[in-house]
Amino acid sequence: MADHCASTFDQLATSLGFSCDTAGGLVEVRNPLALENWTLPVLELTVILGSALALVWAIVRLRRHGDPTNLVLWFGATAYLFIIEPPLYFPAAFGISGHVDTMFAHNVFTVDFLWGRLPLYIVAIYPFMATIAYEIVRMLGVFRTYGALAGSVCAGFVHHAFYEIFDHIGPQLRWWEWSTSNPLNQPMFDSVPLPSVVVFAALWPMSLAFCVYWFVGRRVDGGERFTGLQLVWRTIVIGLLASLGTFILPLPATVLGAGSTTVRGVVYALELIVLSVVAIALLYRRWARLRQSGSTEARYDNEFVRVYSVVYLIVMGVLWATALPDFLDATDGVTRNGDPIGNPWYTLACFAIAIACVAAVSTRPAAIPSENQEPSATVDRMFISWKGGFRPGR
Repeated sequence: MADHCASTFDQLATSLGFSCDTAGGLVEVRNPLALENWTLPVLELTVILGSALALVWAIVRLRRHGDPTNLVLWFGATAYLFIIEPPLYFPAAFGISGHVDTMFAHNVFTVDFLWGRLPLYIVAIYPFMATIAYEIVRMLGVFRTYGALAGSVCAGFVHHAFYEIFDHIGPQLRWWEWSTSNPLNQPMFDSVPLPSVVVFAALWPMSLAFCVYWFVGRRVDGGERFTGLQLVWRTIVIGLLASLGTFILPLPATVLGAGSTTVRGVVYALELIVLSVVAIALLYRRWARLRQSGSTEARYDNEFVRVYSVVYLIVMGVLWATALPDFLDATDGVTRNGDPIGNPWYTLACFAIAIACVAAVSTRPAAIPSENQEPSATVDRMFISWKGGFRPGR
């Protein structure tokens, strides 16, 4: 597909060590042992397995309790991916090359789609990360207590913490490369564009979480059941509206920062600060409330998220530890191999927040089952037991 090898993508691909002209076809499978370095297949395995288990959990939740929230969340995030990403890969094919140049290029992984543009793990990371963030907030009862907007702010904040751990190490380990000359990527926050830090790590999951809870989650909390057709159209609408939210939520920075990279960066930072302050206050209040002795409110639990979020953090911790020697030896933000490094203090803060979130959902008193509540179960039982069935309703 050489006619789609825009010059910027070709340069990024060459820098990553592969050729745009020969980057496979619609689907290409490679030897995982022959990739750029050993961290690529480790990342793939962690994310793809996590996404697959999140889907299994969603199906089990639907079959056993008639609760489609997790399934709609999973497919809504995937729908968002296929709405947002293809135009970024092929701006000329979508007629937007005059306005949007190539922003980044992924390295080639074990399984790739769309001529080396879309690794399978990227398809998987959208629903995986969205599930982690949404379910942590749901387990703390933020949605039920404070509503859709407050819950979605918290989900965006949690997603941001988990995602930026991954975002700030990717360029150094050659998982992808950003086009630093693209105005849409400015200002840069070390090796990561600040717009990515704010929009794709916090605002899009906030938009998705709001739509999922508004169209499905709150109705499930109220005891409503859905038919298959109702779930399909709601999932499609969620993907579309979440994409629209990704355009609307950054508008303050887009409008006020027009013509000034500095102003745009300041407004982006302020948006993230406001979101973070509100989310921290809400999450702490809910955790403290759940820890109060004598609290009898029913509590939702997702053992997959509690367990696999720890697995994810451990894997990311190991990858960061192995990358640390080159990181510390870097000069002017670039390693000896010529790879840009992320911000260590910001990453540590994100690690701390993510660990605190996992600790919060793991230190609640035992959940009290209710009609819409899943009893506590082991991970094995959760994935093996398929008793019960989905009951289509009104």
